[in-house]
Amino acid sequence: MVKLRLKRCGRKQRAVYRIVAIDVRSRREGRDLRKVGFYDPINNQTHLNVPAIRYFLDKGAQPTGTVHDISKKAGVFTELSLNYTKFN
Repeated sequence: MVKLRLKRCGRKQRAVYRIVAIDVRSRREGRDLRKVGFYDPINNQTHLNVPAIRYFLDKGAQPTGTVHDISKKAGVFTELSLNYTKFN
């Protein structure tokens, strides 16, 4: 099963995250299938590859709670005809 989740990058006390499509059995910093976005909580910046996110959601990938909230704020789910619910 594939999930859309955060992958921690950056240095100590200055974390930034990549939003990646990754196999459920992989570690947090494990090998990802594809990078689909970037999230910086300190500067509150988000960059999303919406077509890639939609592709993985259509194939059955489940977003984690945090990725779901980030995507919802960016308006990814308003563009979809399907109504996705929050999964953890």
